Amino acid sequence: MKSPDYESKKEIRKSRKDQILQSLATILEESPSGKITTATLAKQVGVSEAALYRHFPSKTKMFAELIEFAEITIFPRLNTITSEETSAGSKCEKICRVILTFAEKNPGISRILAGDALWGENERLRFKVNQLFDRIEVQIKQIIRESRYENEINTAGHPNISADILMSFIEGKIAQF
Repeated sequence: MKSPDYESKKEIRKSRKDQILQSLATILEESPSGKITTATLAKQVGVSEAALYRHFPSKTKMFAELIEFAEITIFPRLNTITSEETSAGSKCEKICRVILTFAEKNPGISRILAGDALWGENERLRFKVNQLFDRIEVQIKQIIRESRYENEINTAGHPNISADILMSFIEGKIAQF
């Protein structure tokens, strides 16, 4: 059995980790053109750079966790929307609204999703963001395909084209934030 001291340290460690991620998101929001350094982040959090590395092995891992936060926030909502008994148009509108509301409420993470905060960072981060958008696009395509088979909507274009247009809209609006 673990001691209460162990559990307490674990909670402090987790809250410090969250504090680091929140500070990173804040810095991304407040300095849209500046490159983020671990020194700047450590100063913002009020810890040493070594303390940052006790919680995260690299700055890449910090960015990756912010992308994961976006995923675990967005996708359960999208899954709920896709399971609703509403029209395809309504589902697509709700998906756009969920993603854009998330981006508006999280401008620091929006910089990561738009890609500008990832310049000079590990290429795997861009790949991870692209995967996030690909998953969203797949859900939209599926909604449009299903509606075509049910004769719910008559889209002039192919579902891939319609989904691409919606994704261009979403990504463009995120870039504006």
